[in-house]
Amino acid sequence: MSLDKSLRRKSRLVRARNVYSREERILRLQAIERWEEGQSPIGLPKVRIVRTVAGRKKKKKAKDEDD
Repeated sequence: MSLDKSLRRKSRLVRARNVYSREERILRLQAIERWEEGQSPIGLPKVRIVRTVAGRKKKKKAKDEDD
C-alpha cells in the first residue's frame, strides 16, 4: 500500500522542479522587468528555470619543476 502525499516527510518532497507556480512566475517577470502592474495573471509568458549543476572541482596546475 502506498503512503498518502500529505503524510510524507517534507524533506523528501524537495527536488528540482521544471515548472514555476503562477506567483513564482510573476516574481521572476518582475525581476527581469517584463511584468507591468495591473497586467492579467492569466496567459503568462514562459519563464526559464535556471538550474545549478554541481560540477567537478578543477585540478590545480602543478608547479613548474624547473626551479
